[in-house]
Amino acid sequence: MRKSKIYKFLGVFTLLVIVGGGIYYSQLSNRHKAIVKTYVLQKTGIIDNDWIVQNNSTVYKMISPDFYIDGIYKSMEGPKATNYVQLTTDSTMVWITSFEVKALDSKTKKLISNDFICHTNVDFNDVNYYTSLDLKDRIGKQYPRMTSLSHGLEKFSLPNGYGIPMKGNEFLYVTTQSLNHNLPDENRLIKHEVSIAYTKDKKLKPLMSQTVFIELPYDKNDPFKEPLDPASNQCIPVETKNHSYPDGKGNMLSGHWVIPKGRKTYESSIDGQLQMKDSLRLHAAAVHVHPFTTSITLLDKTTNKIVFKSNVINHKNRIGLTKIDAFSSEVGIWMYPNHHYILTMDVDNTTKVTQDMMGSMFLFFYDKELDEKLNF
Repeated sequence: MRKSKIYKFLGVFTLLVIVGGGIYYSQLSNRHKAIVKTYVLQKTGIIDNDWIVQNNSTVYKMISPDFYIDGIYKSMEGPKATNYVQLTTDSTMVWITSFEVKALDSKTKKLISNDFICHTNVDFNDVNYYTSLDLKDRIGKQYPRMTSLSHGLEKFSLPNGYGIPMKGNEFLYVTTQSLNHNLPDENRLIKHEVSIAYTKDKKLKPLMSQTVFIELPYDKNDPFKEPLDPASNQCIPVETKNHSYPDGKGNMLSGHWVIPKGRKTYESSIDGQLQMKDSLRLHAAAVHVHPFTTSITLLDKTTNKIVFKSNVINHKNRIGLTKIDAFSSEVGIWMYPNHHYILTMDVDNTTKVTQDMMGSMFLFFYDKELDEKLNF
């Protein structure tokens, strides 16, 4: 084959790849477009792909790679990055006491609006974590998420005298994601600064974390059918691939759903998520919700008493969350295995279109079993 034909073939092939790639990209969701775009920009070196880490033995601080904000990114859609974290280089026991995330300008490293923060998840390897603490019977029982920060709750501290214990060289897996609800013409690079405060003080009381969240039933045969019965507790899932769970009875539940215009209340049992065998004392709770939430409540349905209610303040002149109430108490609140607990959420969608919603709490209980092991 002559060179001219080879060049023509390569040219046509390249053109087809470009056109095919463009068609494929155009059909992706906004979230998946952000993933592809971020990957290409980082791999080509157009934007910074490195984490900057500082660890001064009391605060592990890291600054994320660049996030390119070039339009609207709703909750769960924006560019994100992940990093493995070791608080120490040896197996010294450390106690985590607080978490914080800030949004920074990429060039100046100066603080910018928290409206560019979607969420920051802190996960752990439950096999390694529980094995190192001689608690192997807990492996696989709970989703291994230590906590999550999000827009409206960018900083969270545990009560004085309490902490989350772990071997310092165990890995944490941190994922932080960007957000932009209000600026369609934005064109800038940002970063997130994530901080985890810890101490080696052995006098702290250990806390264990458990994640609970609202999950609502949907029609698995026709999940996006509308309208729903206004009196039902059903939902339209955002999608059925992620945050979708079987209930063990042949039905499907979603933890990420669509809310209509106006006010509505949702509720969900969390007994199965708690898996309580003994009475537990709750000392802290962090909350993750999306804009248009007005409150989320942990309710003891047996006594009809509120365990903890998080009031949520929304921005007045734009979409976003100004403040989410967290819970922190040295005294604590008792919860009981023979009681029925639910999460209930009030929302007020003040826009003219549907919005997406999630509702989670990260509960921190005094860990008597671990305390006895650590003091043996």
